[in-house]
Amino acid sequence: MKTLAILLLCSLAVICLTSDTGSQPAGDQPAQEGLFVEREHASTVVRQKRAAAELSLTQLESLREVCEANLACENMMDTDGIIAAYTAYYGPIPY
Repeated sequence: MKTLAILLLCSLAVICLTSDTGSQPAGDQPAQEGLFVEREHASTVVRQKRAAAELSLTQLESLREVCEANLACENMMDTDGIIAAYTAYYGPIPY
């Protein structure tokens, strides 16, 4: 394990020493392209959260079982639905 850590540190040192990004003055460095992207492109790249309709019956049943353990969550589940009740009491849906 110690050998692996030493090898990792040595390889990191070699990478830092051989990179030529620090050799140019700050004013002469070219702008980094691709750092900022348009909103439309970013929305296609970033993973979107799943909608409630995409949950399977098994996933909904497991949410229902968790919510049934809490009486307030169970009452809210009957009036507002399982997704709203679970999110209100336990936070975002884990899957």
